[in-house]
Amino acid sequence: MTTLTPAAAADRIGVSIDTLRYYEREGLIGPIARSAGGRRQYTADDVFWIGLVTCFREAGLGIADLREFVTILRADHSPQDRVAFLRERRAALKQRAAALHRAMEVLDEKITYYS
Repeated sequence: MTTLTPAAAADRIGVSIDTLRYYEREGLIGPIARSAGGRRQYTADDVFWIGLVTCFREAGLGIADLREFVTILRADHSPQDRVAFLRERRAALKQRAAALHRAMEVLDEKITYYS
């Protein structure tokens, strides 16, 4: 199985090594396997999961939301619980996107006005 160093994993995902450590410390990823020398070794599954966590963070989910999602995944929750969590976050994101769209329209109006 191919593994990546922390630097290579961070580079592939587009985050810093500090972010990887933070995610691991917060329990959002991992446990990450280690070499005989104690160095972290990221698998393709780890990289996928870190990418998912990063996507959720970029979508505005907080660390508490992500902890809740990880708990739902790791505990004996039903698929319906997972879907309910994701639907709630999607609805909130949709509202946020609508608010951003309205703000962009106002900015466009002002740009036109001042041009």
